[in-house]
Amino acid sequence: MGFSFMSLFGGVFSNDIAIDLGTANTLVYVKGKGILVREPSVVAMSKSDRKVIAIGYEAREMMGKTHADVEVIRPMRDGVIDDDEVAEEMIRAFIRKVTRNRLTRPRVIVCVPSGVTKSEKRIINDSAEHAGAREVYLIAEPMAAAMGVGLPVDQPIGSMVIDIGGGTTEIAVISLSGIVTDTSIRTGGDEMDEKIIQYMRSNYNLLIGERTAEEIKCRIGSASPLKEELKMTAKGRDLIAGIPKAVEISSQEVRDALAEPVRQIVDAVKLSLEKTPPELAADIRDHGIMLTGGGAMLKGLASKLRDETSLPVNLAEDPLTCVVRGTGIVLDDMERFHKVLLRK
Repeated sequence: MGFSFMSLFGGVFSNDIAIDLGTANTLVYVKGKGILVREPSVVAMSKSDRKVIAIGYEAREMMGKTHADVEVIRPMRDGVIDDDEVAEEMIRAFIRKVTRNRLTRPRVIVCVPSGVTKSEKRIINDSAEHAGAREVYLIAEPMAAAMGVGLPVDQPIGSMVIDIGGGTTEIAVISLSGIVTDTSIRTGGDEMDEKIIQYMRSNYNLLIGERTAEEIKCRIGSASPLKEELKMTAKGRDLIAGIPKAVEISSQEVRDALAEPVRQIVDAVKLSLEKTPPELAADIRDHGIMLTGGGAMLKGLASKLRDETSLPVNLAEDPLTCVVRGTGIVLDDMERFHKVLLRK
């Protein structure tokens, strides 16, 4: 009687949640309610007492603008936890934001890169448990992304998905609820931002911040030539004179800056196709490749991949939320989709 009452109690009051714990952004899906959190994976802390000052958008606004006692930290690197304590605080804050009832601890599914190591799995598992999770499950990001865009992952059909996040690019061929081949490279949106920072430093003696680099990438960055090339003004500090300076840059220049990370992604896709069994390769030829993740929104990337692979390449609708939407599908029907979860 006690057990059935408790399971009823848990079923009625607990909010099971799915977390896409990304290098750049964290998204949280609550069972029956949808995506309730969509914030940058950034934490601002006081150096003197290690207290959290701000998390998410509020912390991101402080990047590059803090005084000596405030430190702005991105606890995720290359898709996995880099700073255990700060990541735990961030996960706890996001869980609190979505769970009104504190009596029950939620079941949590966390998305991880397909190339995650055992020790990295343990860190993610421990952080989620310490942050208030009752049970923790893990799912590979490309599997979640494929489910989020409605690919037939549980059928004997080869589906290929490329998920480009802030820290990693995950390329996977999926069939019968499993990943047949996976290629994971530590190249993503952050690497692109870094290349823009380096380009501005070496070509204009201009020092720009991460947020400015990201803005340049989003506004005029591209992987292949645009029908109409764009321009924008970039502001930063002159490295020689030491004073604020603004320069106008073009989309051609940004494309040159991004050439190396784009080439790494193209090469990884080709490598993944070479490893794909012939029957599944035939399916991919028929159905094409699906692009997901924030990095997939780089202008001209889909057409660049089309040219390089001679295969149909499609950009998912709302690529930023594919992974968390797919994890939400698993959360809503754990019995049906338990096979797609990773063993710890």
